[in-house]
Amino acid sequence: VQLVESGGGSVQPGGSLTLSCAASGFTFHDYSIAWFRQAPGKEREGISSLGHDGTPYYKDTMKDRLTISIYADKITVYLRMNNLKPDDTAIYYCAAAWRDALFWYSANSYDHWGQGTQVTVSS
Repeated sequence: VQLVESGGGSVQPGGSLTLSCAASGFTFHDYSIAWFRQAPGKEREGISSLGHDGTPYYKDTMKDRLTISIYADKITVYLRMNNLKPDDTAIYYCAAAWRDALFWYSANSYDHWGQGTQVTVSS
């Protein structure tokens, strides 16, 4: 089981990015997928998840700026982020859990992780 993130980069405040998480060697059909981020000196935090039944979850303070989706092939999950702010600067990770994650926002609920992709928001 391998996850590969892409789509990170540098963007100005107010800009948008779409992150991708691709599965290698399996499909997301029976998995819950989540996006986490970790800023320097801060704990890793869950910001969005897609349950294996397709139910989306979002961090309350970000739900108006995020959209999580999955491509029909069940191999790639996307996270669209709008109106980015400097505080969004972090390494973004995708994670996968078999079937249901006990707590979607908790890193301990996930067994498989990608290597991360850097997002930098700066003017």
